[in-house]
Amino acid sequence: MKQAVFLVTFCIATLFGCKDKSTQKEIQKALTATQIMKKAHEKAGGAFWQKPKSLAMKGHAIFYRDGKVSKHETHNMWRVFESTKEDAHVANGKVRIESFKDSTPVFIVSFDGEHTYDLRGKQGKSDADARWASNFGYGAIRHALDAGYTLKLVEDDMVKTKPAYTIQVTDPNKGETFFGIDKEDFKIVKVAFQTPQGWHHREYSAFFSKEKYSWLQSGRVELFYDGKISNEVFWTDFEVNETLPDSLFVLESN
Repeated sequence: MKQAVFLVTFCIATLFGCKDKSTQKEIQKALTATQIMKKAHEKAGGAFWQKPKSLAMKGHAIFYRDGKVSKHETHNMWRVFESTKEDAHVANGKVRIESFKDSTPVFIVSFDGEHTYDLRGKQGKSDADARWASNFGYGAIRHALDAGYTLKLVEDDMVKTKPAYTIQVTDPNKGETFFGIDKEDFKIVKVAFQTPQGWHHREYSAFFSKEKYSWLQSGRVELFYDGKISNEVFWTDFEVNETLPDSLFVLESN
C-alpha cells in the first residue's frame, strides 16, 4: 500500500514538474525582442553600461594569419562615446586600438572624431571607412532601444553549446546588426554583421566585473570572418568614464 501511495505521489510530482518546465518554456517563447533587449541591457550593467562617456581596456591578443599564430603581449583600446549613433557600422566618437609584439607595435589605429590614423599617419577616407566598417557594430546594442531603431526576433542560435536568442537590430540608416543573447542569463554572447571583409561575427565569454562599476565585461572575444577565426582578444582590465585626452587619438607620421 505504501509503495502504491509513493508511486502516485511521484507521478503527480513529476507531472507538476513537467508542467512547470513547460510553463517556463512558454514564458521564454512569449518574450518579445524588446523585452529580451531590456533584459540584456540590465544584465550588462543597466543605464551606466548603456550610456558611458569613455572606456579604456587592457589585455593581450592572439592573431591567426596564413596558418601562423602570432601572440601580442599587449593589446589595448580606448574609446570615447557619442550620445547618439545613427549608423552602427560607421566610426563615431573616438577610438584608439594598439597591439604590440615583443614591445614593438604591430599596429596602432585611431579615429579622432574626424580623421583616421595608423603608423603611417593620417589615412584617406575610403580606406578608413572600409577599416571601421569591419570593426564597428557592437555599439548598436547600446542604442537598440533608442528612437529610430527597430528590433526583430529571428531564428535561435547556439553560442558555445548554449541556446541563444537572435535579435536583428536595424539602425536609423537601415544598417543591420545581429546579436546573440543567452537564453538562460541574458548575457550578450554574440554580434554579427556584413563587412567589406565578409560576414563577421564575434563571440563573447569569460565575463567579469569590477566592484566600482555596474558593468559586465567580456574577458574573451573571438573574431571570425566567413566562419574562420581571425583573432582572439583577452581583456584583463578596464576603466569607465575616465577623462581621455584628445591627443591620445591623433597619430603623427614618423
